[in-house]
Amino acid sequence: MTSLPPPAAELSADEARRIALRAQGFLGAPDRRGGVRGVLRHLGTVQLDTISVLARSHELIPYARLGAVGRKAVENAYWSDSHSFEYWSHAACLLPVEEWPHFAFRRRAYRSRPHWNHHLPDGAYEQVIKQLRAEGPLTATDLGGAKNKGEWWDWSESKVAVERALMYGEVVCTERRGWKRVYDLAERAVPDALLHDDLDDTECLRRLVRLAGQSLGVGTRADIADYHRLKGEQFDAVVADSGLVPVTVQGWSKPAWADPQALATEPRGRHRTTLLSPFDSLIWERARTERIFGFTHRLEAYVPKPKRIHGYFAMPLLSGGRLIGRVDPAREGRTLVAKQVSLASDKAVRPMAQALLEAAEWVGCDSVRIERAGTPQQAAALTSALAI
Repeated sequence: MTSLPPPAAELSADEARRIALRAQGFLGAPDRRGGVRGVLRHLGTVQLDTISVLARSHELIPYARLGAVGRKAVENAYWSDSHSFEYWSHAACLLPVEEWPHFAFRRRAYRSRPHWNHHLPDGAYEQVIKQLRAEGPLTATDLGGAKNKGEWWDWSESKVAVERALMYGEVVCTERRGWKRVYDLAERAVPDALLHDDLDDTECLRRLVRLAGQSLGVGTRADIADYHRLKGEQFDAVVADSGLVPVTVQGWSKPAWADPQALATEPRGRHRTTLLSPFDSLIWERARTERIFGFTHRLEAYVPKPKRIHGYFAMPLLSGGRLIGRVDPAREGRTLVAKQVSLASDKAVRPMAQALLEAAEWVGCDSVRIERAGTPQQAAALTSALAI
């Protein structure tokens, strides 16, 4: 790394936490006029995941910030009117369609290594493009089936071909139907003014570093680079011209950068009390979550059941700008089941009850049942609070 300019500001750990909360949409009045689309533009990327407990993660992201937005309205906001596209950012993510030109660097990188260590027969790629042009939008099933017990996750030739076309940017996922990707040609799905790879890598990276810094408020090199899965050296090459300014944060052992607008006004306003998806960009990076909130969180869905501590899909509880507990939820008919509740203290009982009741109503449940909590006293207090 090159030598750094002097910091523009010195932040306390509490100031950095509040800046991060505001940047992520959890402090101050939410932009209800912008709605779900406003949340996506504000965050810059919303991670997708197959796990669905209360709801899928991309539904939980706007819910956590806006409250009980109708789930159908969430899907319509993402997918209608060519508002967003699905691509590889932090992981498989929804991105505002206006950022299509800024992922040209990644499309070019995928095209430069076309074989991906697997074989695609001659003509298979062209056949998928031809079929989409004639019949699209189509799912992988429509294209001839997604599976064939072959190489690369048992994907069929047509599935491999269409996923390659998606990574190259010739094809776009226009919606999810029963969680299956629906593919169409980019020339039909992306507005003409945005459908280009004209920007060079430096301009793309500079834009994504700036956007990540704005969405995080303040972050280290690793925090900001990881937001769109950039390499550290890519961050280094553009940060000086990104518009972000270097800062120091009390208790942070590494240099940090901040959005200058985030430094211009003191973050204040109402704190949201809510349950968070483990894939929420506020907490998706464990080291950052521990540094900012003093809260260690690990997704245990892929941990063998006997080794889980907090549960399959433990959702952290955010209240008062702090992470003060977590719950592993499930649904049984119209009952939201809190399979395991962990609270930082007895003071977290009432916020957890509030968050559970709101989440239950949002997903169409009319009751909440506590199966297990940290102590018998907390379980009794939580059950009592839920009954009020």
